[in-house]
Amino acid sequence: MTQAPRIETGRLALRPQVMSDFPAFADFFASERACFVGGPLDARKSWAAFAADTGHWDLRGFGAWSVERKADGALMGQVALSHPPHFPEAELGWVLYEGFEGQGAASEAAGAALSFAFRTLGWTTAVSYVDPENHRSAAVAERLGARLDPAAKPLDPGDLVYRHPAPEAMQ
Repeated sequence: MTQAPRIETGRLALRPQVMSDFPAFADFFASERACFVGGPLDARKSWAAFAADTGHWDLRGFGAWSVERKADGALMGQVALSHPPHFPEAELGWVLYEGFEGQGAASEAAGAALSFAFRTLGWTTAVSYVDPENHRSAAVAERLGARLDPAAKPLDPGDLVYRHPAPEAMQ
């Protein structure tokens, strides 16, 4: 089995997802907070998403990490590199669980995942599909250096597509 590598930032650990992470994932996706990422979802659909994110590592060589605060081990959310067959392009995505917004964790975790995609996997670009009403995710994408790409194909009709340039393009 190909497993997500552990990546550490100043405050966070991106680590492989484990079964004990599923309840927090399912709670998030069952809530109205998941409205911008395809939710709310029932337990069956949440499980399918969690398993797909975890299994993505075996099938594609990249996938999702659970995001943990190093100071106390709190499970804060998930960050993922995804490119299932129905996605137009490889995507960088993130979710934060309730109570963890506004602390810079999404930007820090997504930046670490994006660096892995470019430096380890050799990606030259990535996109983030963002619901036009999800202003917080749009702000995260922009903090990471992504810009709207109106020529890119959206995942779902109406999505905004933010393109993340490779690090050398930003110098």
